Amino acid sequence: MARLAVVGVGRIGGEVAYMASALGIVDELVLYDNVPDLLKAQVLDLHHTGLDITISTDRNEIAGADICLFAAGLPRNPTVKTRADLLDANLPATNDCTSFLNGFSGILITVTNPMDTNNYYLCKKTGLPRERCIGFGGQLDSARFGVALRHRNISGIPFVLGEHGEHQVPVFSRLPAQVPAPLRNEILSELRGSSMEIIKGKGGTVFGPALHLANLVRMVLSDTRELTICSSVLEGEYGISGCSLGVPVRIGREGILGIEEWDLDAWETGKMTAAGTFAKNLCSKVVS
Repeated sequence: MARLAVVGVGRIGGEVAYMASALGIVDELVLYDNVPDLLKAQVLDLHHTGLDITISTDRNEIAGADICLFAAGLPRNPTVKTRADLLDANLPATNDCTSFLNGFSGILITVTNPMDTNNYYLCKKTGLPRERCIGFGGQLDSARFGVALRHRNISGIPFVLGEHGEHQVPVFSRLPAQVPAPLRNEILSELRGSSMEIIKGKGGTVFGPALHLANLVRMVLSDTRELTICSSVLEGEYGISGCSLGVPVRIGREGILGIEEWDLDAWETGKMTAAGTFAKNLCSKVVS
């Protein structure tokens, strides 16, 4: 039996609950939202699928879940320039939900933006080991990087490190062919704005985040030990501490099994350093 708790069952949280159930990744759900009508509607909608799934809305059962997906708070909209701009709006919701994690022994996956800062905050405030605090964003950014590369007929496996936001770091040095700096900067600029067209058109991203999140839940529960990009609380890796950033990690039943430190070229190193400075500044505002 695998139990997934979802805190915040709106656009992303609700879709992940559905996908993880429909794909047979979990068979128990604990759902919580501070909007009762939304919570009731999501539960009813899930029941109407006919899936053999147990659903609880008792927030006291969150602590007993194998995985808790934290997706509470306000999403980006066309008036929100960057994810970091959501910090003041979403920090109260993040703080309120730390009490749900008292006695929690599972894996925490943070989605709420600014994701890196919230992942760091939750790790420090709950006292959970950093290995059990996973920030989601790098998988989605890497997929978007792959789209940008394919449009330019550039082959290779796409990886994006750094902040899930303006300070993301697409890794070009691991591609088979060299990519010149002007083209790198062009692709980076494209990645920074890649979600806004979706947000303007339908209010927010759904399919990409939900698919990759469901896959991340699968990686944990199946102990796959796969390499992927997730935000992790850093303690000197890449010369960075005091924040959470996207880095290459092995994912398994215990969460982040290890962080790989890749050799980055000068362009990437500069961007990664800038990401660390930016993220550490935000994290210092919420955790003294």
